Amino acid sequence: MIVLHRINISLTKKIFKKQVTLSSYTNTSERTKFKQSLRYLEQDVLRMGTLVEESFRLSHQCLFAQNLEAAREIPLLDKKIDHYYRQIEQECSLTMALQSPVAQDLRCLSAFMQLVRDLERIGDYAKDLAEIGVKLFPYPPHPCMEEIKKMSQDAQYMLATSLVALTELDPQAGKRVKKFDDIVDDAYEKLYKTLAYQNNLSGVVEPILLLVLIIRHLERMADHATNIAQRVSYIVTGNRQ
Repeated sequence: MIVLHRINISLTKKIFKKQVTLSSYTNTSERTKFKQSLRYLEQDVLRMGTLVEESFRLSHQCLFAQNLEAAREIPLLDKKIDHYYRQIEQECSLTMALQSPVAQDLRCLSAFMQLVRDLERIGDYAKDLAEIGVKLFPYPPHPCMEEIKKMSQDAQYMLATSLVALTELDPQAGKRVKKFDDIVDDAYEKLYKTLAYQNNLSGVVEPILLLVLIIRHLERMADHATNIAQRVSYIVTGNRQ
C-alpha cells in the first residue's frame, strides 16, 4: 500500500508538471499571436498613413500648381483611407474584447484607434483642400499664397515626422512636432488677420473666403498631426502630453 501511495504521488506530480508546461506553452503561443496581431495592425496604420500623406501631397499640388489631375486622384485615395479606418478600428475593438490586453499593449490599441481617426480627418481635409483649389483656378494668385504654401509644407512635414515616430516608437516626437504646430498656429493667426481685414477689396470676395478656409484646414491638419505624435509618446511612456 505504501509503494502504491508513492506511485500515485509521483504520477500526480508528473501530471501537474505536464499541465504547467502545457499551460506555459499555451500562454506563450497566445502571446506570440497577440504580438503578431499588433504588428499587423501597426503595418495597416502605416499603410493608411502613407495614403494620407499622398492625399495631402496631391492637395498641395492642386492648390499651388493648379494640378487638376491631382484633384481627380484624391477621391479614390479617400475611399481607401476610409476603408482602412473602418477596418483598423474594428480590429482594435475586437482584439481588446477577446484578448483583454494590459499595460503597453492596451495603450497601443487605444492609441491606434484614436490615431486612425486623426489620419482619417487629415484625409478628409486634403480632399476638401483639393475641391477648394479647383474653385480658385479662375482667380489670380493672392499675394498671401507663398505664406500659405509654407504653412502647407510645415503641416506635411509634421505628418511625415509623426508617422516616422510611430515606426520607431519615438517618445520625443510629440515635443518636436508641437514646436512646428506653434509655428503653424502663428502663421494661421497672421494670415487670418491679413485676409479678414483687407481694406482694398474689389470685385468678388469668394477667393478671400476660400483662402480663409484653406488656412483653417491646414491649421486643423497640423493639430491632428500633433495628436498622432503625442499618441506615439503615450504608447511608449504611458504619459499624456
